Amino acid sequence: MTRRSIRSRNPQDPRASMPRGPRFRRFRQSLAIVAGVGLVGIAGVGVLGWTTYAKLVADLPSVDSLRAYQPPTVSRIYASDERLMAQLANERRIFVPIDAIPDKVKRAFLSTEDHNFYTHGGVDVMAIARAGMTDVFARHGRRPLGASTITQQVAKVMLLNSNVLTIDRKIKEALLAMKMEQVLSKDKILEIYLNGIYLGNGAFGVAAAAQTYFNKPLDQLDDAEAASLAALPKSPTNYNPFLHPQTALMRRNIVLDLMADNGVISREQAEQDKKEPLVPQQKQRFGPLPDSEWFGAEVRRQLISQYGEDKALQGGLEVHTSLDQPLQVSATKLLHEGLMNYDRSRSGWRGPVRHLDEIDAEGWEDSLNRVSPPAGMLREWRLGVVLPGGSKVGWIEEGVSKTGPVLATDLSWARRMHPLRAGDVIMIEPQESGSAALRQIPQVEGAVVTMDVRTGRVLALVGGWSFHESQFNRATQALRQPGSSFKPFVYLTAMEQGISPSEKFDDSPVSYGDWHPKNYEHDNWGPTTLHDALRESRNLVTIRVAAHLGMKAVADTAIKAGLVDQMPHVLPAALGAVETTVLKEAAAYASIANGGHVVTPTLVDDIQDRLGNIVWRAPGLTLGTTLQAPPAPPVDPASPTITPTAPDGQPATVPPTSTVPAQPVPGSVSVPSLTDTRPVLASEASTYQITAMLQDVIARGTGRMAGVGIDRPIAGKTGTSQDFHDAWFAGFSPDIVTVVWVGFDTPQTLGKNADGGRIAGPIWNKIMKVALADRPRLDFRVPADITLASYNTGRIAATDGFKADQVPGASVALHGFGAGTEALTAADTGADAVISDSESDMGDAGPQSAGPTSNPKAQAQKPAPSDGDIGVGGLY
Repeated sequence: MTRRSIRSRNPQDPRASMPRGPRFRRFRQSLAIVAGVGLVGIAGVGVLGWTTYAKLVADLPSVDSLRAYQPPTVSRIYASDERLMAQLANERRIFVPIDAIPDKVKRAFLSTEDHNFYTHGGVDVMAIARAGMTDVFARHGRRPLGASTITQQVAKVMLLNSNVLTIDRKIKEALLAMKMEQVLSKDKILEIYLNGIYLGNGAFGVAAAAQTYFNKPLDQLDDAEAASLAALPKSPTNYNPFLHPQTALMRRNIVLDLMADNGVISREQAEQDKKEPLVPQQKQRFGPLPDSEWFGAEVRRQLISQYGEDKALQGGLEVHTSLDQPLQVSATKLLHEGLMNYDRSRSGWRGPVRHLDEIDAEGWEDSLNRVSPPAGMLREWRLGVVLPGGSKVGWIEEGVSKTGPVLATDLSWARRMHPLRAGDVIMIEPQESGSAALRQIPQVEGAVVTMDVRTGRVLALVGGWSFHESQFNRATQALRQPGSSFKPFVYLTAMEQGISPSEKFDDSPVSYGDWHPKNYEHDNWGPTTLHDALRESRNLVTIRVAAHLGMKAVADTAIKAGLVDQMPHVLPAALGAVETTVLKEAAAYASIANGGHVVTPTLVDDIQDRLGNIVWRAPGLTLGTTLQAPPAPPVDPASPTITPTAPDGQPATVPPTSTVPAQPVPGSVSVPSLTDTRPVLASEASTYQITAMLQDVIARGTGRMAGVGIDRPIAGKTGTSQDFHDAWFAGFSPDIVTVVWVGFDTPQTLGKNADGGRIAGPIWNKIMKVALADRPRLDFRVPADITLASYNTGRIAATDGFKADQVPGASVALHGFGAGTEALTAADTGADAVISDSESDMGDAGPQSAGPTSNPKAQAQKPAPSDGDIGVGGLY
């Protein structure tokens, strides 16, 4: 029998147990079910948790980008004297490496934001627990207290780019923070944080904030000021000392207490710092240097074109430009004066800005303050209100009310069109005498470019009357007809083909179909030297020269010079019936002035990245070194000169030069040398020939008004387009070229006789006087293969340069064209192309001359010379 059966048969046995009932079995079953469900639940939760974790991890951005993280940083543009000209930025930030951030600034932020930063692994568990307890028991109905570490804040801002308060985001933030701690050093994380954090008032990063609130660099902040910056991350707006000084002061003192609690400063030092008043220093927002907006805007456009908007505006580039700021200011002022002089001489006063009713001699200030000045009003002008009586005006200057009489000449000027009435709001310029000059914004526009002829460095660039009124840059964007200022490139082509300055071409009527070009004076000189033709801008000679050369050759020269991108092969183009910009024309004239090398205009000398590495430099010229032999010893006049002789008594022949490279002469020294890799437009000899003729244009030709009072060697050419739509003057010294253009944005006539010599020439004259004032006197270099010779042109005694195979003063027949012995036809010149409507009506200016005369005395009876351009763009 089994033990179980024995026990069951002896119920009296004390070791025997009671039989188990059905209730106990149900308990065990329930327990098993609960345990099973629990295990399944735990497994489900585990699977769900793992799935959620895997999903969150899969969605996490990579932290590898932070290894070489460089926050968006201000790009700076500097003038040639290293003054800061402009700043380009979407976010105003100054990047500072962690080693350059003062310890007091680091500790202030760590004490406030994350005092366990250097000990936790990205997530501060104890801080989370404290925040959780506080949120449960002490912050009912308010935003939960945060416990994010600095690492988590970097993850949120730099990687997640989200401020949405959700469980998913907080988990991602924590996971990223832990990954970051494995990839980056603590100092790198802190560097990213201190340079990337937004601290209000448009300042990103601690360096920009130090300048914004205290107008100081970081290393000049004291403990209280560092604490003020560390108070801002919690709420940059609420703790902004400019907006909420008392709240900002309270928060700063809390930060000082936290710094003392963490041992950053002593308790005594904290109490001492609390007594320091919080007085922020308003830093003047940096704007472009005065009058540099046109130049800076063009540099900005080029940077964006070259690097893209992100790098140009956020890449921390250091851009060093060629801007000569004093010259830029002078060029702007002188262009303004020229445009105002034209406006005043050609039109009357156009009336007030607006009219105010019931203006009395007292109490007019409030009404005047409510009037906004026009966008084109200059800095030195003021808005004024005409006071009762109509002869006095009141204005406000630096908060002070002033009154004074309007200049008598201005009263007369206004009286012709719009007499002044009490209550008229007018633009005035206060005078030192206490009176006020009446001003108005001209409707005419203009542009100026000045550049170095050797390098193409643009020294000054003015794109119009006012950058604030219109940002359209007329120096770089406006395509206008250059008129007769194009002619030097026709003559340069002739010089390159061996034609001399004394060569004569016929100045007599010529027609091509319906086109009947004429000279400005409507007269004809007969056979005329190229010197005289360029000096007095004779259209008919220029046409015959272009016809003889072929328009393809002329077009090739103009295109290679960069004057035009493309050019029709029709004769009107030789007279300036093409389109170019002021900047392109300046570069093309620089190519003549520098001896024939093609000039590419540059506004930027070099560009450095945020680490100081040069990433771009203006091409074309390379600075190197070469060996220079020592000077030869002086020759003793008493010592005889020995000439080697051959045995037969004849001078010995010199053996041919060896092909072996010459060895440096003993005593040679290394000196700087400049290598020019730019393409060549024309030979130095040809460009000098043009330069010599252009010197006479200013001395005795159409450009005389441009040369008044300048005692330096200068050369230049006037230009005027059809119906006086455009007035140009382009000219240069041996080292500086300046081009001035005047015209209306929508082409219309500038008025009768408003040519380049009269309108643009005087402006050019004043600008060049300023540009040359501080420069040494230089002469145009005469090439070794040029012979200078004086001769009689038939009209004046001229001095020109002649090449070795040219006879000074001589003129030879060039296939019958040189002396005009054969008539030119469209078939001979290739000018039978269709002329556009704008060119077909060029000859309606007056009757044709009867033709060339054979009487020399009659030829000499030239009308009184005009001070203006007599080419008028070849449009007559």
